[in-house]
Amino acid sequence: MDRHHEPGDGNELGGFLRARRAALDPRRAGLPHHGGLRRVPGLRREELAQLAHVSFDYVVRLEQGRTRKVSRAVLDALADALQMTPDERDYLFGLADISPRKAARAPGLPDVAPRLRQLLDDMHDVPAMVIHRRMDVLAWNRAAAALLTDFAALPPARRNIIRLTFLDDAFRAQYVDWPVVARECVAVLRMESGRHPDDPDLGALIAELNEKDADFRAWWADYRVAGPRQLTKRIRHPTAGELTLDVQQLSVDTDADQLLAAYTAHDAKSRDALDFLLRWSGGPRPARASSQP
Repeated sequence: MDRHHEPGDGNELGGFLRARRAALDPRRAGLPHHGGLRRVPGLRREELAQLAHVSFDYVVRLEQGRTRKVSRAVLDALADALQMTPDERDYLFGLADISPRKAARAPGLPDVAPRLRQLLDDMHDVPAMVIHRRMDVLAWNRAAAALLTDFAALPPARRNIIRLTFLDDAFRAQYVDWPVVARECVAVLRMESGRHPDDPDLGALIAELNEKDADFRAWWADYRVAGPRQLTKRIRHPTAGELTLDVQQLSVDTDADQLLAAYTAHDAKSRDALDFLLRWSGGPRPARASSQP
């Protein structure tokens, strides 16, 4: 399959296996250390073949993209040998087309259910957004705008959390631990690229970030993958000061491609700062949606 958004040779399965092999310390894999310098980082191909109980030639053909015939048992063995995380294992199976893929959707952003918008309106004290699996911001409440950015002032095509994290200087500067947050963004995007290789909007986003940001290019090549999860972020707000916030990402039962992201204070100091920010911003205002200018 021609994966149009992969900046390399299109062999994403082989690239992912090579990256995970290079990242695994042989001692963690239980291999003896015989002294001296190793010519390659991580595991050698023959070592991976030994640990996974497959032939060396089969590992070579997989990494070079010369075979796509991979059984579930072999993928499990490779994932075990490479000590993959659950997210990495899911990504590997998706690349090998073992799990059925969802049908590709037409480009563009989906609608947000009216009841979900009402929920945002009612969350007066909690910054919250509805985001698409590509991290497009579909709807938000006033608290989220006060905390993060005025999404209404941005064209709909620029209302993407990952794009803002890399390409918007003001949005980027608010993260105290920007490299940590940014690498997490890349891992989420890498996971989505494996699950939805035919999504043209996703491909365009990845291509833009590869072209415009050197950090993204370097981290994209690492093949780190991660799905949505609870996160803790430190934000330096120009009005409220520094806040430590827990980010909950909850699935939306009306649309599998949407998540409700809510920001809550991690500690008492952050709670006070968030309360001050919400008072300063002027109280609740109806949630806005991506269809509005």
